[in-house]
Amino acid sequence: MASMASLISPHAKLSPPSLVSTRHRIRASLVAQPPASAPSDLVSSILSKVKGSDRGVLLSKEGHGDVAAVAQQLRKYCVDEPVKCPLIFGEWDVVYCSRPTSPGGGYRSAIGRLIFKTNEMIQIVEAPDSVRNKVSFSIFGFLDGEVSLKGKLKMLDDKWIQVIFEPPQLKIGSLDFQYGWESEVKLEISYIDENIRLGKGSRGSLFVFVRRA
Repeated sequence: MASMASLISPHAKLSPPSLVSTRHRIRASLVAQPPASAPSDLVSSILSKVKGSDRGVLLSKEGHGDVAAVAQQLRKYCVDEPVKCPLIFGEWDVVYCSRPTSPGGGYRSAIGRLIFKTNEMIQIVEAPDSVRNKVSFSIFGFLDGEVSLKGKLKMLDDKWIQVIFEPPQLKIGSLDFQYGWESEVKLEISYIDENIRLGKGSRGSLFVFVRRA
């Protein structure tokens, strides 16, 4: 496509735009490009979309798409170098994941949810590099238990972290034992503020965390 400069003859006389036409273009531009939503509005929006969804399990494909769209908008408001932001530390509730089995593993699979009713799903991040994940549940609504993971956090770059977890610890009634093997996750922090944190796993899973009161 020819550039604008090549479409104008070097000998042509250009008359300045009128004040009326200039005002008209400015007004049209303002109508066509409304101001971006404030982060607080986007935060409220994403929380309303995941509320009552059993951490995303009950959402339709369209519902997950709506959550992803708001998360994408919030990325624009993320602080620089979020992995170094002190707001990452604290206790967080996992209120949404785009893949049900990403947090909780088999306990959150279709069959697992029939047996293990999830009560809480918590992530605790403590300075300088400690991460603890905990899923508390009740078996058929009668016997309480929990599975927990303890890991070390490593910063990979300005937005990505890696956590190496020890084998899971399982508690059911008076039973308390460790099983399985080590695991590893990588997570991008795509937005964080005083109340919520968004993360995206290396396999594309989207997480929404809400700070515990």
